[in-house]
Amino acid sequence: MITHKQAKTALMYVLLLVASGASAQMPATNTHSFTLQQTVEYAKKNNTQVKNALLNLDIQKQINRGITAAALPTLSGNIAATKYFDIPVQVIPAGPLAGPEDKALSFGLSYNSTAALQLQQLLFDGQVFVGLQARKASIDFQTKNIEVTEEAIKTNVEKVYYQLVVSKTQIALIDANIARLEKLQHDTKELYKTGFAEKLDVDKIDVQATNLKTQKLSIVNNINIGYLGLKTLIGMPTKEVLQLTDTLSEAQIKDGILQDAPYQYSDRKEYQYAMLGKKLNEYNIKRYKLSYLPTVSLSGTYAKQAYRHSFDFFQKGDWYPASWVGLNISIPIFDGFAKDSKIKQSKLELQQTENNIDNLKRTIDSDVEQATLNYKTAVATIDFQKKNMELAETVYNQTKKKFEIGTGSNTEITAAQTDLVTAQTNYINALYSAIIAKVDYQKAIGKL
Repeated sequence: MITHKQAKTALMYVLLLVASGASAQMPATNTHSFTLQQTVEYAKKNNTQVKNALLNLDIQKQINRGITAAALPTLSGNIAATKYFDIPVQVIPAGPLAGPEDKALSFGLSYNSTAALQLQQLLFDGQVFVGLQARKASIDFQTKNIEVTEEAIKTNVEKVYYQLVVSKTQIALIDANIARLEKLQHDTKELYKTGFAEKLDVDKIDVQATNLKTQKLSIVNNINIGYLGLKTLIGMPTKEVLQLTDTLSEAQIKDGILQDAPYQYSDRKEYQYAMLGKKLNEYNIKRYKLSYLPTVSLSGTYAKQAYRHSFDFFQKGDWYPASWVGLNISIPIFDGFAKDSKIKQSKLELQQTENNIDNLKRTIDSDVEQATLNYKTAVATIDFQKKNMELAETVYNQTKKKFEIGTGSNTEITAAQTDLVTAQTNYINALYSAIIAKVDYQKAIGKL
């Protein structure tokens, strides 16, 4: 017979099965396995700065539509109805001299209505003319701003991506250290059991093992934070899973190190952007200069008018046509030197842009020189640190053998282990520094 306790246990087991089945049916979190290029492309679509730069381009397109509209004809319609409570009076003189014989007559009816179409066409306006010329330059300016923004995002994405890739090597090295220490820990305990090692030797190795495991936890935590930072940078929801599929080797880092090809300022997107800004400044000066020229416009109107004793415009009755064409020429004569002020202000702004371009050239020269030195130094450091790490590993292995046969001390093996961890850390830091130096170098010469 099933007891109450057994029935309760069975019910809990059924509920657990149901719950596990339900959780299995829940949609899994999206997982993205990205190469570096895929990560960059994702950022171009989802990073907020890039999206706003794209919106700036769309805004400029609408501004250009407004500029174009100023040069196109406009057509408007007008319907008006008027009720005169007192019909306007016209005085007709009875003779050559005004006098009591003059007659006051009312012309018109109490209700008047007009329906008209008016067409207007701007024939010439200097500022609109320059605005039409500058439309392509303004689009190019915003397009280049998108490229500058994307390059800045790509630079950061590459640095973070490869740092996280290098962290896999760091974890592998520390796992190898933990495995070595655990083997040494086991061997030392066995030696202690047979009386060939002291309890102090076992305790020291236990401390080292604990320190390494604690260090691994810290590294894993930093890697997780790095992934969160990368997801935020590329615009990915933090709850989604991001996996990096690219690898990084020393050969990749060193590739191109000896290619000292001459660089061009025009290869840098910031320089291209600045030159387009200068072009827009020049258009601005031209726009204000042409504002001294007359503005010419053409207008035409076609209307029908009706006159009634009562408000019955929608019934039978005559509508009288009226039409005319007008040419308007507006000639600027004196504006209190406002145009002259605008021209001089625009010229000063152009000088500022030219100064900024000159400074940008010096900055690019400095960037290339500094990035080249950092890159070469970082690559040389990798070689030094790799040799040092291999040497530290050899020293550790030899010290361990001496310890195992009883000719070495615990102090020696502890020092060798510490030196090995330090050498590995220096090697990882060299890899970090080198990949960042290479990205900076490629950006400096405009080849990122």
